[in-house]
Amino acid sequence: MIEITEDMETIIKQAMLSFVATVNEDGTPNLSPKASLTVKNGALYFADIASPRTIQNLKRNPAVEINVVDIFQRRGYRFKGRAFLLPSSDDEHSMIADWVRATNGPEYPVDHVVKIETTSIAPLLSPAHVFADPRRSQDEIKSTYYQKYGVKPLAE
Repeated sequence: MIEITEDMETIIKQAMLSFVATVNEDGTPNLSPKASLTVKNGALYFADIASPRTIQNLKRNPAVEINVVDIFQRRGYRFKGRAFLLPSSDDEHSMIADWVRATNGPEYPVDHVVKIETTSIAPLLSPAHVFADPRRSQDEIKSTYYQKYGVKPLAE
């Protein structure tokens, strides 16, 4: 498994929403938003709260890709790997289910917990990073997109 760095973990926490891609039975892509993606003990996990298709797909084909982008920093990561459905008796399952309920409330169902064995990780950079000339700083990029979305940053 490839190491999840501190920067990757920070982006996951700041982005708050990721997108998990799996493969449907007919070979077409299935994309599912996840607000439960987290890093614990150096590994990626997400909870199945309302994603039966994602779980069906992973039971048949464990190939998965997860994209996470901080919309204000205009950067993120692409995680590819193999998904493992953890049994409900597993300590890692309990750790993630407890975290989801503590974060969202006890009424949130956690039907499954998925652990990702990462096989590749690549940065995702928007054109704001790639094509700007001269290169803009991360602070300039964030300021631009705070304005574009009409929001003000929380105290950083």
